[in-house]
Amino acid sequence: MFDKIKNIFKSDKEENNVTPKNAPKEVTVPAHKIGPKSQDDTTTYVIIGASIAGVTAVKTLRELDKGAKIIVISKDENIYSRCMLHHLISGHRTIEGINFVDGDFMEKQNATWIKKATVKEIDPDNKKIKYEKDGNEEELAYDKLLITSGANAFVPPVKNLREAKNVYPLRNIEDAIGIKEQAKYAKNIVIMGAGLVGMDALAGLVEIDGIGNLSLIASEDRILDKQLDVKAAKAYEDKFEQKGVKIYKNRMASEVLIDEDGKVKGINLGNDEIIDCDLLVVSTGVRSNIGLVEGSGIETEKGIKINEKGETNKPNIYAAGDVTGTGIWPLATKQAEVAATNMAGGEAVIEDRFEFKNTMNFLGIPTVSVGFITPPDDTYDVLTYTDGDNYKMAVIKDDVLIGFIAQGDISYVGPYTQLVKEKIKVDNLAKRVFELLQNKRRWTIRVVNKLLRST
Repeated sequence: MFDKIKNIFKSDKEENNVTPKNAPKEVTVPAHKIGPKSQDDTTTYVIIGASIAGVTAVKTLRELDKGAKIIVISKDENIYSRCMLHHLISGHRTIEGINFVDGDFMEKQNATWIKKATVKEIDPDNKKIKYEKDGNEEELAYDKLLITSGANAFVPPVKNLREAKNVYPLRNIEDAIGIKEQAKYAKNIVIMGAGLVGMDALAGLVEIDGIGNLSLIASEDRILDKQLDVKAAKAYEDKFEQKGVKIYKNRMASEVLIDEDGKVKGINLGNDEIIDCDLLVVSTGVRSNIGLVEGSGIETEKGIKINEKGETNKPNIYAAGDVTGTGIWPLATKQAEVAATNMAGGEAVIEDRFEFKNTMNFLGIPTVSVGFITPPDDTYDVLTYTDGDNYKMAVIKDDVLIGFIAQGDISYVGPYTQLVKEKIKVDNLAKRVFELLQNKRRWTIRVVNKLLRST
């Protein structure tokens, strides 16, 4: 997926490049929708953040407003994919290798990039922001503002956790580098949290030759509980355990033990069960980075509130990505495209808010999870299909596919994604849900049409 996304941002010189079918579609707006601008009427767009949402907005704005002034301000000095950070830990990729755009992307887009800067204040009434860089506070005026400031790692209220040394999240390049360096000397490494980020960290660490003892703390009865059922999770658990990883399930840390220097030395799981630890990776979720809008009047809940156009409650201020509470790359991309289009005077809305699709590949086992895979009660049908090492699971309610897991062979997942996404009702679906897998020669269109004839 990373490489497919990267293709979207290839050099403009590659005119014959074909965008992958499952890559986010580019937004195009007729010229009459944007409105003419004179040389004296240049619009200044300011974008806070340089992740996928911010980069997508830059590209979209430049396509729609050739003469605009585009300014990006970010804490980071690199553009990179957060979901690739574990490859820095393992050494399989460099910093340049996790960049999903050309190194000179900003220059090619004629965008000004203010790096290693922290936004301190947003002033909607005067249409300016205040930021700090190199110890100095600066002001920056805007005509249109897009906030793509992302999210921060969540640190749970565990005793001594915030004070302890040799404790890292996995949220940015500095975290990945710190983990990699400390792992060279650590004898006992613990990952707290068994979601996608925690598993990414574990996958990176387990590939390091001579790595110390590895332990994983999962708060539920399985790893990746939001994405996988017990059987699909066990396939990964068995593989990691074969690599020497100790997995603690249905457990939570009650205290971080520290030595006289403040360094972590152990994790108390309760009842005086202690895991030795001299390097701790905390992967217990994220929280939208909304601190920068405090006092601005911009409305927030878990993240910045936006409408279908990407607009906040303040005129000329938009938001996209993790800062809105969105936790998935494709939706962040779509939000940024829509927001940028409207900023440039076009007309676009966010029609697709489908967030629940995750693709993963740990230790050579590809898996796709779509929708909600944990039924809340027994009124749901849960069906499974096994073909050798390949596993499928479907959750159905009233002839509608609610969730789907494909592990091993992940081909033919597209139609199932559509069934979940569109909430399409298919008569007698419980008996027919795996028809597609059993009729691969006829492939998707024919089989799906057959499934949907009765709807």
